[in-house]
Amino acid sequence: MTDYGHDLQFGVFITPTNNPAQHAVDLAVVADRAGLDLATFQDHPYQPRFLDTWTLLSYVAARTERIRLSGNVINLPLRHPALLARSAASLDLLSGGRLELALGAGGFWDAIEAMGGGRLTPGESVEALEEGIGIIREIWDTDQPGGERRGGVHVRGRHYTVDGAKRGPAPAHDIGIWVGALKPRILRMTGRVADGWLPSLGYVEGGPAGLDALNAHIDAGADAAGRSPRAIRRLLNVQGRFQPANGGLLQGPAAQWADELTAIALNHGTSGFILASDDAATIERYAHEVAPAVREAVARARGEAAPVSPR
Repeated sequence: MTDYGHDLQFGVFITPTNNPAQHAVDLAVVADRAGLDLATFQDHPYQPRFLDTWTLLSYVAARTERIRLSGNVINLPLRHPALLARSAASLDLLSGGRLELALGAGGFWDAIEAMGGGRLTPGESVEALEEGIGIIREIWDTDQPGGERRGGVHVRGRHYTVDGAKRGPAPAHDIGIWVGALKPRILRMTGRVADGWLPSLGYVEGGPAGLDALNAHIDAGADAAGRSPRAIRRLLNVQGRFQPANGGLLQGPAAQWADELTAIALNHGTSGFILASDDAATIERYAHEVAPAVREAVARARGEAAPVSPR
C-alpha cells in the first residue's frame, strides 16, 4: 500500500471544442457550482477543432468563482517557458490564485513542427521540459509580489536560452507545476523537479496496479535529488460511466466508483482524480455522490477527522 498523504482533489477534464463555442465554458461553470476542485482542458494548439486552451482558461476564470483551473497538459514545445511563466502568473493574479500549471513535453511532432515548433527526440523533449520548468520558476522568483528581484534571469540551456529577462510578476499563490508523463526518464525528472504527476489511467499498462511501478520511478528521481517522494502530488485522469450494475472499473453505480477510487488513493498514492466528461449530469453526479464518499472513506482509513465539504 502507498499513500503519500495529500489532501484529495476532484476535478473534470473537459474537451475544449469550439463548436458550440461556449460548451466547454458552460461545463466548467457546472463543475464550479457543483463544488469540484479543478477544471482542466487539453492543450493541442495545432487542432483547429479546439479553442486555444490559454484563451479558454482566461475566459473560464472570469466566468467561475472558486474552482481552480489548469491545462491538461500545456504543450510546452509551442509555448515558450518565459512567456508561459508570465501568462500563468498574470492569470493567477487575476483569478485570485486559482491557476495550476500542468505541462507536457510534446508528442504529436508532425503537428508541432507544422505550427513552427522544433522536432525533438524523446530524450531531448525531457531535457527541454526540465529546462523550461527551471525558467518558469526563475521568472516567478521575485523579492515581493509584482516586484523584481535584483538581477535578471540567466539560463543557457541546450534548448532554451534566457539572458537577462526581468523577473516577475510573482503569482498570487505557489502554483503547482505538474507533469504529464509515463516513461521512466520523464518520470524520474518529475521526481527531481516537479510538484505533481498527471497521467491518464487509460494509458497506464496494467490499470491501477500499474501505477506502482511508475510511482517508483518518480520516487527514485526525488530521492536522487534529495527530495521526499511525498513532495510530489499524484493526480490521475480517469474515465467512467454511471450505470446500475458493475460492468468493470468505474462502470457502475456511484458507490462502486467511490470504493474503487478510495482503493486507488490508499493503495497507489493518487490524491487527485480528474474525470474526463463532457456531460453536465455526469459531472454533477461525480461531484455530489462520488467525491464526498471518497473523501470520507480515505479520512476514516487515515484516522483523520471527517472532511469538511468544500461547499
